[in-house]
Amino acid sequence: MSYNIAIDGPAGAGKSTIAKRVSAELSFIYVDTGAMYRAIALYLLKNAIQPEDLDSVKHALGEIEIAIRYVGGEQHVLLNGEDVSGQIRTEEVGNMASKSSALPCVREKLLELQQKLAREHDVVMDGRDIGTNILPDAQLKIYLTASVDTRANRRYKELLEKGTDCDLEEIKKDIEQRDYQDMHREIAPLRQAADAVYLDSSDLTIDQVVEKIKSLAK
Repeated sequence: MSYNIAIDGPAGAGKSTIAKRVSAELSFIYVDTGAMYRAIALYLLKNAIQPEDLDSVKHALGEIEIAIRYVGGEQHVLLNGEDVSGQIRTEEVGNMASKSSALPCVREKLLELQQKLAREHDVVMDGRDIGTNILPDAQLKIYLTASVDTRANRRYKELLEKGTDCDLEEIKKDIEQRDYQDMHREIAPLRQAADAVYLDSSDLTIDQVVEKIKSLAK
């Protein structure tokens, strides 16, 4: 039987960084569900389809094929055969993903793929509703969060290191807006599962968070 670790939490809490480290150190497979939603968002953006135009979104989903490939333990997301792992990391795609991922038809498209990966492998999966909706029977559930200021500062430093011109206040507003969207959407809103361990990483290093989750898993 596979062992599943579900990590939920708001944007910028460090979920993917932590999940990648935990999965590598436990020799599990890392499943970045957010990247799958971002791939769909990228397709919608490229084709100028608004999430409010439900008929167009449903039609587009019939033309979208998402696949996951692991290269050297790293997850690569393929959109209709093209590796879009680099293209999906922009703020624009993230904001579109926050809107489009609230649509039931989009979530249904990816649910089966995500659950199949978890049935067949020991996985660490991160997202917004992993413990509450996608893997409700996961053996370990974590709700990973941090203050808005901490998350905005982390994102600001990350973008500066990449040479991207950015504004800290704008990033903070984006994060607050995405928190609101994620927590108030009708379908599978972001919330802590009843049996999840609450973990605030505001004053913790990445190493400390990773060790805490590993000890809980063991």
